[in-house]
Amino acid sequence: MTPDTTPSTYLQSLNRGLHAAMAADEAVHFAGEDVLDPYGGAFKVSAGLSTRFPDRVHTTPISEGAITGLASGMALRGLKPVVEIMFGDFLTLTFDQILNHAVKFGAMYGTEVPVPMVIRTPMGGRRGYGPTHSQSIEKHFCGIPGLKVISPSHVHAAGDLLGAAIASETQPVLFIEYKSLYPLPLFTGSELLNVAPAPTGSYATRIVRNFETGEPDAVLIGYGGVAPLMLEVAERLAEEEINVSVVLPAVISPLDIAPIAQEVACARRALVVEEGVAGFDWGAEVAARLHETLFGKLDRPVRRLASKPQIIPTSKDGEAGTLISADDIEAAVYEELA
Repeated sequence: MTPDTTPSTYLQSLNRGLHAAMAADEAVHFAGEDVLDPYGGAFKVSAGLSTRFPDRVHTTPISEGAITGLASGMALRGLKPVVEIMFGDFLTLTFDQILNHAVKFGAMYGTEVPVPMVIRTPMGGRRGYGPTHSQSIEKHFCGIPGLKVISPSHVHAAGDLLGAAIASETQPVLFIEYKSLYPLPLFTGSELLNVAPAPTGSYATRIVRNFETGEPDAVLIGYGGVAPLMLEVAERLAEEEINVSVVLPAVISPLDIAPIAQEVACARRALVVEEGVAGFDWGAEVAARLHETLFGKLDRPVRRLASKPQIIPTSKDGEAGTLISADDIEAAVYEELA
């Protein structure tokens, strides 16, 4: 199998990013469960890697803690390991290795020691996989000192971000890939939506607007799998002549609030959206940071939108009724503008 050189979808972009990273640096190794060809991983993101780089792709036992511990050791020895955790739900089994080991190694020995490792995992629902394969649990990893959490949307060139993390990061990275994005084409704009550069020029934050001139009436903020929902709402509202900006940071922890705050300052109304369950969530951090940055300049408190705090059902209707939807977001925007 050979890598796809025309990555029109989110998944193909990630696959190309992995191939490019391994071709560029022999220190890059890849490990995970069922990642060897012809299977190429549960979602085929690693397709072709073991055929092209047979000595640097390693199939592992079903032990997420062991896989992550292996990556830490490889990183300490000067390699650049990339590991795949088959489903994001299984990150719970890596928590000790990340929180108590990988992120601490760099500062435990009296001198700075690089620990360049990337942990990739598919996250989220909307595929009917049931309660233990559909959760969005990355909020439990945000805020850990020394850990960078990246979750690009399909508005980002996800493979480029993955490749950059593999090549340049000297600390552990948790790279979240929402499963619902895998088949989607990379979004570069449409008749009603245009992709604008972030105010700070940061490629890690993308801004999509449903207007060309003027200022936003409201700003939607989110990452990863909620991006298509927010873009759908922006298109609907464009037809009602309601100006909406959609701000999509790829790096969700540590959080760069500057480009988000600059856009929100224009609208004075903001809604933070995430697929994870409501309560002690990423949206709470964004809201707090916006209030600190824009105190007295907002017309209303920042509103948080998330999935219902309940177990995700397997049934299609049950799952749809639990997870945040485009209709939920649109209704909230209208309430903010009322």
